[in-house]
Amino acid sequence: MSYFHQGIVWLNDPLNWTNPGGLFDRLVEHLQITFWAVLIACAIGWPLGVWFGHRGRGGGPAISIANITLAIPTLALLTILPLTPLGFGKPPVIVALAVFAVPPLLANAHTGLRSIDPETLEAAKGMGLSGRQVLWRVELPLAVPYLAAGLRTAAVQVVATTALAAFVNGGGLGEIISAGFGLGINVGGGEIVGGGIVVALLAFAVEILLAGVQRLVTPRPLRSAWRRKPSAAALAG
Repeated sequence: MSYFHQGIVWLNDPLNWTNPGGLFDRLVEHLQITFWAVLIACAIGWPLGVWFGHRGRGGGPAISIANITLAIPTLALLTILPLTPLGFGKPPVIVALAVFAVPPLLANAHTGLRSIDPETLEAAKGMGLSGRQVLWRVELPLAVPYLAAGLRTAAVQVVATTALAAFVNGGGLGEIISAGFGLGINVGGGEIVGGGIVVALLAFAVEILLAGVQRLVTPRPLRSAWRRKPSAAALAG
């Protein structure tokens, strides 16, 4: 019997879902970690990206500095942070994943504001709008597709990477995979594959969900324009 088939069999056992520490418990932990990590990253990345994009300067260096964090392996951060006052468990995992999620949020926010037609901004200023009014009434609504794209990219990345939380006793679906490895590939192969399948399906579900949210929050006149220039969002992500 192949490992994939073992994984399907393991997933079809209700006890593997309902037992304490089973898939339901680990799934809830996984979603909690993802939520807080993405929330913290949004609280940092979006304001910085919007501010630099609105000012029109300083964004390049800020994005470069943020992207440097992508060169740091997430597993390395997960190894180092538990040695700080954060200790082991969920806090260091959330911080590490938030650091990982900031760059796409910052870059997309900055790109969204800088991609707005300068003539549109000049027209808004000509109508007597202040700088703050231009930001809230013109720039942010037009940048919504990019903000949503950054959220979508960051969330999917965090969902997939949260599986590494098991290395520092942080919970999540990675605990299922880790437990399978602890039993050995011959005994725990089904558990390893089953956990991997759930992580992959969860990431796919988040991608589909946020793609729908992105479409809903994008003003109808901007949807066709957004489809014609996906490369900018891809580069920002």
